Amino acid sequence: MSSEVPTIGRPRAFDEEAVLDRAAEVFWRHGYEGASLSALTSAMGINRPSLYAAFGSKEQLFRRAFARYHETKVAAARTALEQPTAHAAVEAFLRSSADALTTGDHPPGCLSIQGGLACSPENVGISEILAAGRAATEAALEERLSRAAAEGDLPDGVDVRALARFVMTLSEGHAVHAAAGASREDLHASVDVALRALTA
Repeated sequence: MSSEVPTIGRPRAFDEEAVLDRAAEVFWRHGYEGASLSALTSAMGINRPSLYAAFGSKEQLFRRAFARYHETKVAAARTALEQPTAHAAVEAFLRSSADALTTGDHPPGCLSIQGGLACSPENVGISEILAAGRAATEAALEERLSRAAAEGDLPDGVDVRALARFVMTLSEGHAVHAAAGASREDLHASVDVALRALTA
């Protein structure tokens, strides 16, 4: 009988969260289809065998990177919904989103818009993943506005679903403009106009 001690697989030599953040940035800059495996592995600091061993495929890597992005980058905007009034919640949501879209520590705009808004038929699942992420944020916004309506914090008869969709549409439009070079000041000016319209 052999007396050898079974060997344990070599542990991963990378910080998974940091690697996912770097992968998310590549997808953010180039979109899912434009992000080559060479660009991904170079940014992540790992080779292709390590990528496949850790994440299985490019699509699975994208899923994990987007989940990480949603937990970190999107969380701040959704935390804004904890403000005590509907108006304050909408303002905080839009302003924190505008700030996040134009900060200098990542590509301008939003991964959930730029990552794969348009994909070829074989990658339609990527567009669906991103749409589900946006829908989750919109649902959280609608839930907050529904609570405000129940508390009498919104006018009687307000369509909270339509209002949530309006706020999300503005935020998503900001993402497109930020990616095209709009400044933080530009986006905040747009928020000012929207807030005046909502209180008119």
